[in-house]
Amino acid sequence: MSAEARSYLSKALNIMEDNALRRDDVDWTELRREAFLQVGSAQHPGDTYPAIATAVSALGDGHSEFFSPDRAKELDSDTPVRSSVEGRALPGRIGYVQLPGLRGSEQIYKRYVREGRTAVTQANRPTACGWVIDLRRNSGGNMWPMLAVVGPILGDGDVGGFIDANGKKDVWSIEKGSPRLDGETMGWGASAPVGAGSAPVAVLTSRSTASSGEAVTVAFRGRPDTRSFGEQTAGVPTGNAPHRLSDGAVLNLTQAKDADRTGRTYDSPIPPDEEVVDNPGRSSKGDPVLEAATAWLSAQPACK
Repeated sequence: MSAEARSYLSKALNIMEDNALRRDDVDWTELRREAFLQVGSAQHPGDTYPAIATAVSALGDGHSEFFSPDRAKELDSDTPVRSSVEGRALPGRIGYVQLPGLRGSEQIYKRYVREGRTAVTQANRPTACGWVIDLRRNSGGNMWPMLAVVGPILGDGDVGGFIDANGKKDVWSIEKGSPRLDGETMGWGASAPVGAGSAPVAVLTSRSTASSGEAVTVAFRGRPDTRSFGEQTAGVPTGNAPHRLSDGAVLNLTQAKDADRTGRTYDSPIPPDEEVVDNPGRSSKGDPVLEAATAWLSAQPACK
């Protein structure tokens, strides 16, 4: 093995050992032995990629990823991955917001927040007595624009956080309808609360609700007058951080669990309060999850 390849692989493994959420569950001596055995007589950094990918899988968190330089460039591009935020008023003065995942540039995030807040305003006509937040198609991306959209519905105050392997907590909060991390603004601007930020909320989840979609799910956990419906989530309610290697490849490592406002942590599928088998087509056969959610909301004092 060349010195360049050895140094590159060692650096990648060191980053994993120093930062991975489940680092204490890994036999690092054995993992390193297997990684160097796998690369054999590697001469270039690229020759070590398969061994690094294998090591990332061995972390066991189901969320960490390794991206080659070409793949990392694609993810850094301005090509957006998102659908429009949908907002509409349902019968019985119930507001409905479908919140998709997203990835892209800062411009894309700003557009998402503008469109999302407009969708909330549209769903709040006339003044909504309760809300449905539909996360069933939210496969993740950047959580902060999502929280900027639903912040006025969540209400101000601490709504969750990240907790790392050392127990350190970074707090998510809402102030004037906008998200903050440990008190630092995320730059989305204020948005007036709707329903005083205390109206009842039904959160819809599915097996496709993942990553940042699960973070939004967690932000509603423990909130008064809030109930979730549908199916358990994908099972990666955890926080990732990117580590760029010398040739532009990226280790995107899971480094923290999501925590709700009560302090409960999550790193596996989140079950709903009321399990309802989803109908992916949601057309001719109706939408049983939404029907269960609106039935519950209609029975709440605010909507009677």
